[in-house]
Amino acid sequence: PNPFNPTTTLTLDITENSFASVKVFNLKGEVVGVLMNGMVEANTYTMTWDASNLSSGVYMIKAESNGQVATQKVMLLK
Repeated sequence: PNPFNPTTTLTLDITENSFASVKVFNLKGEVVGVLMNGMVEANTYTMTWDASNLSSGVYMIKAESNGQVATQKVMLLK
């Protein structure tokens, strides 16, 4: 859900074995969370981001795999 408090769940479909990265950034561009960062097998992955240690605001989740990049804006409301 968006907005969320304090956890949100993400699903990532990887179509072939590759390096995958899912990182969360604040609006300053600083990495505030790493949900995945390494070689993975083709599969569907479900990740939960717990933002209970962060302040309310807008964050960007960036997923990269096999040359593709997807970005999603999420809002944390406490």
